[in-house]
Amino acid sequence: MKIAAGFVLGMAVIPRHGDLKYTFGGVAPAARIQPGTRIVTWTEDCYDGAVTKPGQIPSKVQLPGHDNPQTGPFYVEGAEPGDTLAIHIEKLEPARDYGISSSFPGFGALNSTDRTALLHADLPETVWFYRVDREKNVLRTRSQDGKRSWEVPLAPFLGCLGVAPAGGEARSTIVPDDFGGNMDCPEVRAGNTVYLGVRVPGALVSFGDGHLAMGDGEIIGTAVEGAMNVELTVDLIKHRETRWPRIENGEWLMSVGAGRPLEDAARVAFKDMVAWVREKTGLSEMDAYEFVSQNARAPIIQIVDPNYTVLVKVEKRRLPSGVSP
Repeated sequence: MKIAAGFVLGMAVIPRHGDLKYTFGGVAPAARIQPGTRIVTWTEDCYDGAVTKPGQIPSKVQLPGHDNPQTGPFYVEGAEPGDTLAIHIEKLEPARDYGISSSFPGFGALNSTDRTALLHADLPETVWFYRVDREKNVLRTRSQDGKRSWEVPLAPFLGCLGVAPAGGEARSTIVPDDFGGNMDCPEVRAGNTVYLGVRVPGALVSFGDGHLAMGDGEIIGTAVEGAMNVELTVDLIKHRETRWPRIENGEWLMSVGAGRPLEDAARVAFKDMVAWVREKTGLSEMDAYEFVSQNARAPIIQIVDPNYTVLVKVEKRRLPSGVSP
């Protein structure tokens, strides 16, 4: 069923480039969908498709402000503030046979920035092209001098998945926050469900910034970035508030926190996990605090964006006895 120019529900379609969006909030919906709709579509890479061959420098070929283009947003009928979207990610796969990673001056964990001012020159803008080997499920690239090569396991996920922020605010697709956004979280992958609290009528959910692989911290400032074929289903949970993004599968509960400094991002995620464990088990706040303290895992997701991102994970099988996961 065709519902808007460039967007189709129930079958794969490529959005027109002019349909892509570059903020969360502040834009009209590309389509209206009913809860339970399965969306089969495609997303562009973080470079807006501008980098197409080795030797190109992103800052020379990409339009300013065209970072992390979004497919959507989708207006979910019946979604109101105080509700929650449950987004079931069913399939993600590379849409091209290559991925790209790059460094940028003034960006990255080991570079000077406007917030971390150091007396040394910016590291150079550098690009690595990765080839996708679907048969062996790896990505391959070479060193800048061409004398060495390495592989990275192919592990696709969506760098961006978010709803419109509250209060009519529009936020850059570079920023993660309580609405989701540029979380850069490897757990936003096929087989997992992402919960996002609805901030505005219709939620206005969008996604993009396909990542083919990424190490913890995303320290150089980019993952192995790539256009992505996407299949997901958007469900609606009425009258359930979700303050920060949550992720779930059969084995894990996961809370996402974003902020600066890094410890505040971690505190957000840990606090949310304490609350989630209380919801699941009925434990008191102090018991849940102790349980999370001894059982949680907390990878640093990224330390390069305007807000940093931390994920706190708890295995469901470790929830207190007598409680079904």
